[in-house]
Amino acid sequence: MSTRILQFTNCKILRNHRIYIDDLWVRDGIIVDPEKTFYDEKLGPNRVIDLHETLVAPGFIDIQINGGFGVDFSHDVNIIEDGLQSVAKGILPHGVTAFCPTLVTSKPDVYHQVLPKIKKTKGGTHGAEILGVHVEGPFINKDKRGAHAVEDIMDFGKGFRTLDEVYGYLDDIKIVTLAPEKENSRCIIEELVNRGIAVSLGHSAADIKTAEDAVSCGASLITHLFNAMLPFHHRDPGIVGLLASNNVKKIYYGIIADGVHTHPAALRIAHRANPKGVVLVTDAISAMGLAEGVHHIGQKVIDVRGDCAYIANTDTLCGSVATMNKCVKYFLEAASCSTVEALEAASLHPAEALGLSKKKGSLNYGADADFVTLNDSLDVLSTWIAGECVSHVPEFDICD
Repeated sequence: MSTRILQFTNCKILRNHRIYIDDLWVRDGIIVDPEKTFYDEKLGPNRVIDLHETLVAPGFIDIQINGGFGVDFSHDVNIIEDGLQSVAKGILPHGVTAFCPTLVTSKPDVYHQVLPKIKKTKGGTHGAEILGVHVEGPFINKDKRGAHAVEDIMDFGKGFRTLDEVYGYLDDIKIVTLAPEKENSRCIIEELVNRGIAVSLGHSAADIKTAEDAVSCGASLITHLFNAMLPFHHRDPGIVGLLASNNVKKIYYGIIADGVHTHPAALRIAHRANPKGVVLVTDAISAMGLAEGVHHIGQKVIDVRGDCAYIANTDTLCGSVATMNKCVKYFLEAASCSTVEALEAASLHPAEALGLSKKKGSLNYGADADFVTLNDSLDVLSTWIAGECVSHVPEFDICD
C-alpha cells in the first residue's frame, strides 16, 4: 500500500497549548509522530516543505456563519448548492477549514427545501469541510428574537414530533439553538443530545436556574454570548451566569469578536471568567466578503460601511461581516489574551464543543492535517486541509 509523507520544517507549531519549534509530519492527510514513522516504520518523507519560520496552527472552525459573498443560506433556497460552494471556497483564505452553515428562524417549507441539500462534506480545494448545519431557531423567545422573523418563531407543541415536522430532515444537523424556557424544552434537549446533536442556548430570556437545568439535560453551548439574551444582573445573571456557575461542569460559548457586536471590556470579562469555553464565531451574513457600498441581496438592500453592515439608508446594524481571521486578531488584542488562547478559541474549543477534538482543532498525532500558516501579525499565509494546500497568498508560493 503506497503512502505519502510530507515533512513541514523550519516552523513553529501550536500543540498542547504551547508553541514549539518543531517539524510537522503528515501521512496521507493525518498528522503522525515523526519518531515512530522514521525509526519504527523506517519511512521517510516524500517531500520536505520549508515554511520559512511561520507559525503553524490548527485550521479555524466557524460554527455559526449565515452566509457570505452575496449568499444567504436561509433565503437563497434555489441556489443553495452553488451558494454553499461559493462560501466554502471563499472562507479558505481566511483560515477556515471547517464550518457549520447556519440557518436563522425560517418557515418549515424553507427547512424542508434547504436541509436535505446541506450534506456533511469533506474539505479540499473545493472548499472548507461542512461539519453539519446549525439551525438557529425557530424555537426561540419572541422577545429576544433580534433580527429573526417573529411570525416564524414556534413552540414545542408536540414535543420532539414538532422538530421532525418543522425541520423535516435532521440527519445533517449538528447544532440546534433554542430558548430553554420554552415548554417541553427539557425532553427536547435530552433527545437531541442522544442523537449526537449539540444544543446551544440562545435568543432567550432564561434565568440562571432555567439555564443550569438545560445544561444538566445536556446543553453544552451558548449562542453569541451577550447578544439576544437577558443582560447580566447581579441578582440573577441569566444565561451569562453559566460562565461562572458552580452547578455547571463545562460550558462553551460563542462570541462575536468583530469590534461591533461585543465591547472589548465584555470580551475581557467573558474570557477571564471562562477562558477554556470561548468559541469565536463570525455570525457572518451574506455581505461578508463584499466591497463597501450598497448591495442588493435577495429581498434585502444592505449598505456595507467599513467593518459594518447596515440596512440601507439607516444606521441599523443587520449582522456581522467579519471574517474568522479578523475575529482572531481582534480577540487577541481586545481580550488581552495570549496568542495560543486566541488561536485555540477559533480551533480547539469549537472542536471540543462539537465532540470532534480527536480529529479536529489540534495538531496532535492522529488528527486531520487541517492547519494554517501565519506570520507574526497572525495574517493567514496559507490554508491546508488533509495536508493539501487549498489557499495561499501570492508571495507564499510553497504551495505551487
